[in-house]
Amino acid sequence: MTEFGLIDFAARLFADVDRHGWEAIGDDCTVLDIGGGEVVALTTDMLVEGVHFLRGATPARELGRKALAVNLSDVAAMGLRPVATLLSVALPYGAEQEWAREFIEGYSELSHREGVALVGGDTTSSKEGIAVNVVAIGRGAAAHVKRRSAACAGDAVFVAGELGGSALGLDDILAGRYDTPYAALHRNPEAQTAEGAWLGGRSEVHAMMDLSDGLASDLVHILRASSCGAVIDVENIPAAGGNVRAAVCGGEDYKLLLTASAEGAEELQRDFHETFGRELYRVGRIVASEPRIQWRERGVDIDPDWHGFVHF
Repeated sequence: MTEFGLIDFAARLFADVDRHGWEAIGDDCTVLDIGGGEVVALTTDMLVEGVHFLRGATPARELGRKALAVNLSDVAAMGLRPVATLLSVALPYGAEQEWAREFIEGYSELSHREGVALVGGDTTSSKEGIAVNVVAIGRGAAAHVKRRSAACAGDAVFVAGELGGSALGLDDILAGRYDTPYAALHRNPEAQTAEGAWLGGRSEVHAMMDLSDGLASDLVHILRASSCGAVIDVENIPAAGGNVRAAVCGGEDYKLLLTASAEGAEELQRDFHETFGRELYRVGRIVASEPRIQWRERGVDIDPDWHGFVHF
């Protein structure tokens, strides 16, 4: 069973259980309307030693920041502000002393920077390997929530930063090159929390999510949820080091991927640059077709073997 096959199976199995106002599985967060035009959102993510990080190559302090950042990114992808988290860790013998303290210090540093409280969690022992699970809680205006299912034919497709640097950093780490700029980027992702909340307030933005498994995989989630297709202009993808394959197939960039009305696209780009001092990159458009990506390079359709990260 694939990752998404398992998710679909779980969704079907729980389809008849009362969700008490929570939205069904399908977005970066589940959302609950709390009245007064406000919502809260919940998301969770797990990091496992040997799968998501190598202890010898990742300082505990950096892993603490990363564990939080990847969850804050999911809240940002909904157009909301993160406000609190819960943290659970499983620690093997030898990691419960200095390593654990440094991990919590790193988690605290980013929590303070983002203004996000730690309000609970759990600790337990592990027979081998470290496992970290974070639940992030967001809050904001119901009108600002962005969902994967909201893309429309004719929308422009944007990414909010350079892609592929994390994948290049993972290559460096696996090759034993721990001190390169890309390796540091892989270990220290930045959640686009301010950008997400700002984009949430823009009515021309329709669908949004964060890029965790690569453009080739993550854009398809929007296409399937919105029952449409996309044409992506390869030459417009902001690829780290000019490596388009890493930009398209590599995971853990945690940049925002969004669609916006074609009429408001130029103003959105201009306002984004004025607000954040960085580019919002227009990489393609949404089309009325089956949910798939058509890759195009300088006006010519191409058919590369590009696939994002597959968990299992």
